Amino acid sequence: MKSLFNAADNQEMIRRVELLTAGSRPQWGKMGLDHMLIHAQRPLQVAFGELKLKRSIAGFLFGSWARKKIANGEEPFQKNLPTDKHFIVRNPDTVDEGKKRLISLIRRFAQGGPSAITREPHPFFGKMTTQEWDTLMWKHLDHHLRQFGV
Repeated sequence: MKSLFNAADNQEMIRRVELLTAGSRPQWGKMGLDHMLIHAQRPLQVAFGELKLKRSIAGFLFGSWARKKIANGEEPFQKNLPTDKHFIVRNPDTVDEGKKRLISLIRRFAQGGPSAITREPHPFFGKMTTQEWDTLMWKHLDHHLRQFGV
């Protein structure tokens, strides 16, 4: 599995973000590019402990099971999965600003390494190792970049 902690893999993810243009259109789903760029930042902000969300009832009931399924496998996320209400964007940035902020967070993930990741439980998946955080972040970013064809 690729890793955002790995410099080469991290740079690959950044290159994919850089390939996005204002004309990029989703191959599935309802999100426009401007919304997706902000949406993709939110889980990284949670991973850094900057965006603090309360654990959901669904998370308490199903989070551990879902974490094992998602974080331990090589399979990418399925298309059209539901979006957590906290990650739905109302007022997006411009595409250029969204790309710049997302790239900054991706870089920071590698530069900060595992010690930069929160020790707080994920709001849905619960207690996670730094490896699980890394896998989840990679898969989420990969999912949305594939959604936009890069």
